[in-house]
Amino acid sequence: QLQLVESGGDLVQPGGSLRLSCVASGFTLDYYAVAWFRQAPGKEREGVLCISYTQQVTNFADSVRGRFIISRDNAKNTVYLQMNSLKSEDTAVYYCAADLGLCYNGTEYYQYWGRGTQVTVSS
Repeated sequence: QLQLVESGGDLVQPGGSLRLSCVASGFTLDYYAVAWFRQAPGKEREGVLCISYTQQVTNFADSVRGRFIISRDNAKNTVYLQMNSLKSEDTAVYYCAADLGLCYNGTEYYQYWGRGTQVTVSS
């Protein structure tokens, strides 16, 4: 069974940090682009960051530039999203998604999705 599982979401204070993980099972991520998306209540799902199979990083959201970092460890079949200087507007369910090749901004480009992990930024 091909599956992506996110973890690491939590309640954190503004200015804090979290690291999300996305682990693949049933397939290897070596040739896949993996993107992080997020969806806040009442809003559409939006792209955040993506890392291609060649390790090229694409930023989909200007609001996270300089604060969020995406990385991958193919040996662990895992992609990470390091989130620093968190703000209340970062509150959302965060999803990872994967598809072969390069990064594109749009949910329609990704075949495999996790179920999401909740990130809440609040004092």
